[in-house]
Amino acid sequence: MTEVTDEREWPRLDPVRTGLRGRCPRCGQGRLFDGFLTLREGCDVCGLSYAFADPADGPAFFVICFACVPAVAFALLLEIFVEPPFWVHLLTSLPFLLVTCILPLRPLKGWLTCSQYFFKAREGRIVRPGDGSVSPPSP
Repeated sequence: MTEVTDEREWPRLDPVRTGLRGRCPRCGQGRLFDGFLTLREGCDVCGLSYAFADPADGPAFFVICFACVPAVAFALLLEIFVEPPFWVHLLTSLPFLLVTCILPLRPLKGWLTCSQYFFKAREGRIVRPGDGSVSPPSP
């Protein structure tokens, strides 16, 4: 989907609100996702192309740090202090781990994608002294 050239002035929307709701970072109306974690090609309302978006492993990193670690700590503490049978872990630890690790992925990916648009994040560029030309960084 190509970006529609529109003379309209778009309001600056909060990336947290639009991202957590899975809405377009420009208009706040269109959907950001096509499926659970797949980004759409563009906004179906304002025509913004989502080609700029590359949240990479950011959502997974945040989930690992803030959800997986406490969930695993819960399972370990349960095992150390209570020593329940294995089926108790299947009924408590496993669902807790799945819920705390899978549910936050979509809102976090939406937030990071909308933040990229809001802050105009892009690949780094190296400016050569003297001639003012810009080139992408070498690997």
